[in-house]
Amino acid sequence: MTNTELNDLITQVRRDILRMVHKVNSGHPGGSLGCTEFIALLYSKIMHRKEGFDMHGLNEDLFFLSNGHISPVIYSVLARSGYFPVEELNTFRLLDSRLQGHPTTHEGLPGIRIASGSLGQGMSVAIGAAQAKKLNKDKSIVYSLHGDGELQEGQNWEAILYAAAKKVDNLIATIDLNGKQIDGSTDDVLYMGDLKAKFEAFDWIVIEIDKGNDVNAILKGMAAAKKASGKGKPVCVLLKTMMGNGVDFMMHTHAWHGKAPNDEQLASALKQNPETLGDY
Repeated sequence: MTNTELNDLITQVRRDILRMVHKVNSGHPGGSLGCTEFIALLYSKIMHRKEGFDMHGLNEDLFFLSNGHISPVIYSVLARSGYFPVEELNTFRLLDSRLQGHPTTHEGLPGIRIASGSLGQGMSVAIGAAQAKKLNKDKSIVYSLHGDGELQEGQNWEAILYAAAKKVDNLIATIDLNGKQIDGSTDDVLYMGDLKAKFEAFDWIVIEIDKGNDVNAILKGMAAAKKASGKGKPVCVLLKTMMGNGVDFMMHTHAWHGKAPNDEQLASALKQNPETLGDY
């Protein structure tokens, strides 16, 4: 994929997110927009993927979305990557749709391996998948994404302790550090201190990406994370993103964590992200 094609994909994914959430007046655009570059790069440049989809995922990299409320971004990237028809994005959050507000598995949506509605569970699942790969002599990597506010859930820290103790070194867990959650800033809701120091104290390798919405910074940081894997320790990537990135009135605030734009706001947001690949 050329740089132009990649930029077109990122712009189109932002449009998809905005249109999906607007259509049903429900969903989480802020975090989805903030992670657009990361998820798009993960599927187009970073992960080793096989043709087709099966739940086993043998001999290919796997991805688990723990903060499942940002489902619009993963649905868009999966559709734009060929996992299911782009037109299916029209069914987001509708009754009997495979594209529920939080990803589910009972409808068999290609690309989705876990239901991630309850925060805090994805770390445990990713560790289990990584250990399964080791048992199968599979050299592939397991990637996961977690919200920073999500780390306020205690289950994460049991899993983080376990992963280091069991030397789960084929796991790269990325934390979306946008500093925002539904009730305000993460520091105001529950200050978590120095996350880099915490993960290192739990015996993880930590990679920091200070420009988490910059394509080159993400590629460089994730290359460093991949290089650090396989050395006896799990790897944490601290990805500093901007909630609502790409839409000026959604940035620098937690207000768009779970709020849909109205007609005028959608039109303004789409003007900031001109059509590239074709809307669904």
